[in-house]
Amino acid sequence: MEDVELMLPREKMQIKGIEALSDVELLALFLRTGTQRRDVLSFARYLLEHFGSLHGLLLASESALIKMDGIGIAKYAQLKGIAELARRFFNVRLMLLEDPLSSPDITREFLQSQLANEEREIFMVIFLDNQNRVLKHCRLFSGTLSHVEVHPREIVREAIKVNAAALILAHNHPSGSAQPSKADRIITERVIKCCNFMEISVLDHFIVGKGEMVSFAEHGWI
Repeated sequence: MEDVELMLPREKMQIKGIEALSDVELLALFLRTGTQRRDVLSFARYLLEHFGSLHGLLLASESALIKMDGIGIAKYAQLKGIAELARRFFNVRLMLLEDPLSSPDITREFLQSQLANEEREIFMVIFLDNQNRVLKHCRLFSGTLSHVEVHPREIVREAIKVNAAALILAHNHPSGSAQPSKADRIITERVIKCCNFMEISVLDHFIVGKGEMVSFAEHGWI
């Protein structure tokens, strides 16, 4: 049976808008029911306190979620469904942008949604036309927990296929820290050098960590 406590965030949403809901209230709307020990709002608060944030909760592993009191397969599916829905939303949102460089927050949110939850390093490239509109994005290389082999010629070959004039590079650090390593700097320089031969610009390289992101362009490294 649906928890009557849900009426409070629903009424608040109707009066003040969905943006007015706290993380606890918003999560409660998705969970819909609590447990025998906790109403739905208390249950949502319990989960957020345990995992530290919505971000931490949605990125948690199956084993970490299932062992929580009140989470079975159904609620695990609900939580993972929220994360996947967000990932697909930002995917579509990025493709609809006239110019992702004019909306850096959306680009960051997109990359966070695509890469933050990966357990191994993934190297992604966003291909842009000469007006910085998104042509396509793809995961070109995948690796291990701490390393991904990147081949600049493959990046250039894919760029030529779609007639790209510019690129945005991105990869994740599953360990958590978004600080670039020496290898990250070297491969960025190699990609830039390879792209320059074909007059393709590398506009930025983002590194996605757990709850943080580093932009090479913002630090003047590109």
